[in-house]
Amino acid sequence: MAKKRKENEVNVYSVEGKVVRTIELPGVFMTGVRTDLIRRAVVSAQANRRQSYGPNPMSGMRHAVSTWGKGRGVSRVQRITGQRTAAQSPGTVGGRKAHPPRPGHDWSKKINKKERVMARASALAATKDVGLVSKRGHVFDADLTLPVVVEDDIELLKTTQEAVELLKSINVFDDVLRARERKIRAGRGKMRARKYRRPTSILVALSSSSESSRAFTNIPGVDVSTSRHLNTEILAPGGEPGRLVLFSESALEEVRAW
Repeated sequence: MAKKRKENEVNVYSVEGKVVRTIELPGVFMTGVRTDLIRRAVVSAQANRRQSYGPNPMSGMRHAVSTWGKGRGVSRVQRITGQRTAAQSPGTVGGRKAHPPRPGHDWSKKINKKERVMARASALAATKDVGLVSKRGHVFDADLTLPVVVEDDIELLKTTQEAVELLKSINVFDDVLRARERKIRAGRGKMRARKYRRPTSILVALSSSSESSRAFTNIPGVDVSTSRHLNTEILAPGGEPGRLVLFSESALEEVRAW
């Protein structure tokens, strides 16, 4: 009779996709999933990267203008001196904007340090929830234990072909195929150098000393991070928890120190 696996235990897979042993997850994976904090942390991180922008203060104002005043049966906009051409007023060709963006606007959003730490722990805990990972749209084998943990041999991979073979052996490559199908973005973004949207696929978490990250970076939708640089935004893209994550054993041990 097979031994029943505990709730906080996961399988460790070899690079050939075979179950080698089981290990206990770090205590941080037992954190409750707080979707509200996760969303706040992601929105805060995105807002704090946003740069202020605005027009030149003299945009649309470089004209010699005067107004005809009232009583002529025409609109009282400013007109180029000596001509009938309207200028400088909002709504006129070449005129200034009525309410332009202000370069001094502060786009940042504050979040408490304890909330940010809690959000990261919560996003990490969501990676072991099969329901949340499936809800995000990830495709994986039903027999896999989440998060997927692989022996440290994964950190010795050198080529993308080796990385692809690993993902196939663990039965998560279908999720990469899903991410290959890019879609045309709706709205004005098509005209602003971002015509296509690509789904987010697997996150590969390696130890800080790993040199195999380049083997995974060419695979569509796959992100690579060290355990030290894991944050809420990469664990829960768009503020939606439940990303499919693949850890090396060394990276998981580093997370145990959180």
